[in-house]
Amino acid sequence: MEKIFLPFAIPSIGEEEIDAVVETLKSGWITNGPRTRLFEADFAKRIGCKHAIAVNSCTAALHLALEAIHIGEKDGVITSPMTFAATAEVILYFKAQPVFVDIDPITLNIDISKLEEGISVFKKRASVEHIKAILPVHFSGYPCSMDEILQVAQKNEWKVVEDAAHALPSFYKGRIIGNIGDITCFSFYATKNMTTCEGGMVTTNDDGWAERIRIMSLHGISKDAWKRYQEDGTWEYDIVSPGFKYNMTDIAAAMGMAQLKKLNTLLARRTAIAQMYHQVLSLLPEIETPPMGSDLFQHSWHLYVIKLNLDSLSVDRARFVDEMKALGIGVSVHFIPLHMHSYYKACYGFQPSDYPVAYETYQRIVSLPIYPKMTDADVERVIDAVVGVIKRFKR
Repeated sequence: MEKIFLPFAIPSIGEEEIDAVVETLKSGWITNGPRTRLFEADFAKRIGCKHAIAVNSCTAALHLALEAIHIGEKDGVITSPMTFAATAEVILYFKAQPVFVDIDPITLNIDISKLEEGISVFKKRASVEHIKAILPVHFSGYPCSMDEILQVAQKNEWKVVEDAAHALPSFYKGRIIGNIGDITCFSFYATKNMTTCEGGMVTTNDDGWAERIRIMSLHGISKDAWKRYQEDGTWEYDIVSPGFKYNMTDIAAAMGMAQLKKLNTLLARRTAIAQMYHQVLSLLPEIETPPMGSDLFQHSWHLYVIKLNLDSLSVDRARFVDEMKALGIGVSVHFIPLHMHSYYKACYGFQPSDYPVAYETYQRIVSLPIYPKMTDADVERVIDAVVGVIKRFKR
C-alpha cells in the first residue's frame, strides 16, 4: 500500500490557539491593539529584553531595524550569502549594499575569519562608502559566534542586527538569542518554531530604537494609533516621519501568546527528533550531519540539514531529493546562496566561486522534515528512506 506523503513542515496548532483566535474574533477588536501589547510584554519577558515590538513579518522587522540605525545610500551591511531573500533585500531598500562574507563549512553561519576577504570581494563590484552594520544569520537555529561578532563590531563601530528567523529559542553561552546584539529580528512564519501564521518581532534594549521602530511600524504616527477608537483614546495624532504598514494584528498576537506558552515543549520535541536523526545518520560516511550543539551553542532545531558526500555517491543532490520524494518524504534545500541568483549576478557580476564554501555547501545540502507533530514512526520513516537511498547509490 502506498504511504501517505510526509510533508516537510506542518505548524503545531492546537485547541489553545484556536480558542485564543476565536475569543479575539468575538472581542470586537481584531487588529493591532491590547492583545498585541500583551504578546509583546510576554515575549520581552521570555527573552529578558527591555523592548519587544510585534510586526507582520521578519522582513518588516529587519527593515525597521535597519531604518532605526540610520542605514543609508551606499552604506555597507555585512551579512551571509547563505540565507533567505529577505536578509539582503531589506538592505537594498535603502540603496545600501549587502556585503557578503563566506560561511563556516560546519555551522553554515558567517565566518568572521573571512571578513576582510569578503569586504574586498564586494568592494570590487559595488560602491560602498563605509560599512555601518553587520547582520549575522543564525542558520537553522545554530547560534553564530557572537563574541567574535561583537568584538569586530565594537572595534569598527558597527551596529549588530541579528537575523534570528530560525533562532527561537537558541542560546549562546547561556544567553538567549534576542538579548545579545543591538537589535534582533524574529520570524513567526507558518513553518517556524512558533507561528502566528505571518508575523515577526523586534527586540532591543535601546529606548530610542524601540520608539522609532514602533512609530515607523504604523505609518510614522507618534501616538498609539490603536487607542484612537477606545474610550481613553483621542482622535489627535501626528505623523513624524513617512512610515510603513507593518503592524501585527490582535488575531495573530492571540495565537502567538498561546504558542509562546508551548515553546519549551515544542523545542524539546524538535531536539528529540534531531537526536533520533543523529543517532543513525551520523554513522553513514556518505553523509555529514549538522553539529548537535553544546552548553555554549544551544540549537533551536528549526532545520535539520544534512550534507551529502557526493564523492561517495553515484547521484547528485537533485536526484537524491527526487528519490526521497518518490518514497513519500518531503525535503527541501536551505538555501540557494544569494550570490547565485540572477539579480545579484546581474548587479554585481558574481560568480559561484566568489563565495566558494557557500557554493560547495549548497550543492550538497538537504533539509529533512523536523517539526513537533512528527511521530517517532514518522522520524523512523525518514531515516529509513535516507539510509535506503544512500545504500542504493553509494559507490
